[in-house]
Amino acid sequence: MIASMEYVEILDHSEELGKMILHSDVMESYENSRKALQEDKKAQQLIKAFIDIKDQYEDVQRFGRYHPDYNQIMKAVRSTKREMDMNDKVAAFKIAERNLQKLLDEISQLVAISASEQIKAPKDGAALSDGGCGCGSGSGGCGCQAS
Repeated sequence: MIASMEYVEILDHSEELGKMILHSDVMESYENSRKALQEDKKAQQLIKAFIDIKDQYEDVQRFGRYHPDYNQIMKAVRSTKREMDMNDKVAAFKIAERNLQKLLDEISQLVAISASEQIKAPKDGAALSDGGCGCGSGSGGCGCQAS
């Protein structure tokens, strides 16, 4: 019975922590920048152009330098990404995204350490595995090879 009461108490505290995060200034900034990004037609065009060229990049990567369009696609990927990253709405969103990730990482660290020093938690936006790049691209998949 004690274990179930402790479990209920932990759930209550975690729910309270979740509400605090959802109502934080960091989350509000993230939501505002995400909404502004979604409503900006120019930013959405730049993101779509980057996703389209990234698909071509992935096709080229299968053959590497031996692909006839390798140099052209590599230049196009870099210039399209640079143009997208220079957009004010995209840049503001990436900053807000990094700030939210930092807050969540700090909370994860505190929760993990409070349970045991041996528990691993995400740090600096990186995945727990050593293979994580931590690029923070926010594109739904890691695009660090393309950057």
